[in-house]
Amino acid sequence: MNVTIIPTSNRLRLLIFGAGAIGTYVGGSLALSGHQVIFLERPEACARIIESGMQMNLLGELRRVTDPIVTPSIEEALRYGPLDAAIIALKSFDLQSALEPVKPFAEQIPAILSLQNGVENEAIIAKALGDALGDALGNTPGQCPGKNKVIAGTVTSAIGRSAAGEIALERLRGMGIAQDHPISGTLLTALNEAGLNARLYPSARAMKWSKLLTNLLANASSAILGMTPAEIFAHPGLYQIEAAQLREALSVIHAQGIPVVDLPATPVRLLAFAIQRLPLWLSRPLLTRAVGSGRGGKMPSFYIDLHSGRGQSEVGALNGAVVRFGEHLKIPTPVNRLLTTTLLGLSAKELALDSYARRPDKLIELWKRA
Repeated sequence: MNVTIIPTSNRLRLLIFGAGAIGTYVGGSLALSGHQVIFLERPEACARIIESGMQMNLLGELRRVTDPIVTPSIEEALRYGPLDAAIIALKSFDLQSALEPVKPFAEQIPAILSLQNGVENEAIIAKALGDALGDALGNTPGQCPGKNKVIAGTVTSAIGRSAAGEIALERLRGMGIAQDHPISGTLLTALNEAGLNARLYPSARAMKWSKLLTNLLANASSAILGMTPAEIFAHPGLYQIEAAQLREALSVIHAQGIPVVDLPATPVRLLAFAIQRLPLWLSRPLLTRAVGSGRGGKMPSFYIDLHSGRGQSEVGALNGAVVRFGEHLKIPTPVNRLLTTTLLGLSAKELALDSYARRPDKLIELWKRA
């Protein structure tokens, strides 16, 4: 496919769905780079961001977007059009509700870059917009007719959020963009001019499934047990659970004929090799070092979501996706199923929040029976 490059002197007009950690980092960086950015956010967050602006700690360099355009409604956001592109930076569990008010305006919505974790969000967006994503991601062949508006993307940089509109870039890695859309090259140029270290990927499926592998690392188990990723990997029994969930995911990936690819500053192929080819006694210290440099003592997203009180978790979009695709491919995924059902039970308060708190023996016993 021919990739259109807009001259860098041209300012893009971009709509960002969500001003959380990723939305603020990407949208704020683009705004600082000279592009017009319109943020679509919840009313309560809008008020705070409009009052205080956006504050970004970019590896020790403090930057501020003093007059961000933040709106609570798609109708108001579209008044700033015509838009060149949109970016969705929401949690997977917030996607459906965010898309509902957008559906009546589908014709006015430009190409959308989806930066969400998981491998099914692009198809959900496409369906909501009456778009023909087809089987580009191998998920939903036979969508209704229409132009392809959805671009798969991913973020590997680590960003922390302290309040609405306040983020800190903790580790710069980069971003991935599927190159199979005419505007992919334009977005690549804009993102790299904003210092976001983006690169194009020929296979959206390979990029998204490879990112899913990294999202699984010490995420569900850390949330369930209330233990840090470093503690998870230091425990021999818990490391066996980690290795088992990754092997299941890799089986699902390979059954689809999808290659594992490295992501910006993220050696995913080495991770896959270690899990599949090396004995546990050898792979464990390698992955312990990798997790230590990537997460270490910081609690991962599933833990933060569990303790936020919202009652929702992205485990269904990550470990749950491994289970769903495994069922379709007739590949057993008992470990991913166990982690999904347990964490969803905790999130929905069907299980007491402290049911497994610092009780690795209890989770290991469940795993052995799975």
